[in-house]
Amino acid sequence: MSKTRSKPKTRSIFEEVGTDAPPDRPVVQPGAIDRAARRGARGAVAWWLISIFVLIAAMLISAGVARLTGHPASLPGFVPPYGQLPPLDASGWSAAFDRFAAAGGTADLAGFQRLYWWDWGVRQAGTLAALVWALGALGFLIFGKLPKGWAVRLLPLGGTILGIGAADWVMGPAGLLPAPFDAASLRLAAMTGFGFAGMGLAAWGAMQLRRTEAQLMQARRARDGRAFGMATGVMHLAFLQILFGAMLGALDQGRSFPDWPLMAGGILPPEPLALEPVWRNIWDNPGLVQFIHRGLGYLVVLLGIAAWLRGRKSPHARTRRAFDWLGVMIFGQAVLGVGSVLYAGQWHMALTHLVGAVLLWVLVLRARFMAQYPVQQSIRG
Repeated sequence: MSKTRSKPKTRSIFEEVGTDAPPDRPVVQPGAIDRAARRGARGAVAWWLISIFVLIAAMLISAGVARLTGHPASLPGFVPPYGQLPPLDASGWSAAFDRFAAAGGTADLAGFQRLYWWDWGVRQAGTLAALVWALGALGFLIFGKLPKGWAVRLLPLGGTILGIGAADWVMGPAGLLPAPFDAASLRLAAMTGFGFAGMGLAAWGAMQLRRTEAQLMQARRARDGRAFGMATGVMHLAFLQILFGAMLGALDQGRSFPDWPLMAGGILPPEPLALEPVWRNIWDNPGLVQFIHRGLGYLVVLLGIAAWLRGRKSPHARTRRAFDWLGVMIFGQAVLGVGSVLYAGQWHMALTHLVGAVLLWVLVLRARFMAQYPVQQSIRG
């Protein structure tokens, strides 16, 4: 008895494959990563992070302008509501002036009022950044607009913003730390460090959110680990140099050694270890602080050149451009730093140097990001 062989079913070349799959077998849908990435408002969250970056940068630059124009923010530490609502009448100004005098202030009432408005403005920028972060994070979370996993990623950014206020309150005049840890240089270094860390987290998050998760995953397969590592080294050195620049600004001693490459005619500044205990000189001795700041600048330039040369070898054009801009900005900052020294810290050069530090920070982060997540060119490109 012969068996009847069933004739295979012919398909049209335009027929969808898998349409006759068993009903209990799930059909794999392509693009799952992209659909998951579209959950949430990635573009809106990115712009929100950029606004926080701008607010923190405005706070740091405003504090720099205050120091360079002779109105450093040095009022008693932030204790709500003082520092939020300004004095509204003569008795309010008198009470605020008494607190200022009790903390060791020497200005008269008119000078104190000018100092107060600078300090108040800087603190409002920091307070506004905290409010924008808190309200934005809460709003995105309530309405379900945060991309998956980003609720946890935003916590360190909020921590850095709170760290700025904590450093002002704990380390400022009449703060909680005993001498010599209540030094103005340490206070400003802590506030600057938290500020630049916050800007770094905001910028990195915004760069990530400008692409989908699928694009980031695909780009990471082509990462340049060596260029990424060198850019990370530049980032750490630049951060440390920025901290010592903040200490130098707090000591108001940028004009003390207007010669380069020597300092007062020698390699080392005079009496680099004059203070007791000896480790206090690291943040409280103007000569040693400037010497360390200069030395870190040389290291940033050398490592920056090495990172630029490595980045130039990338097969991805946008990665090469990112490292080109990194090299240009490092060279520009070095020129501005030397110029500020030779011209005895003129305020416009020093302010440009401060703004340049913010720009350099962004460009270091961008070069690092483009090494980690390169944009691949098409064959035609």
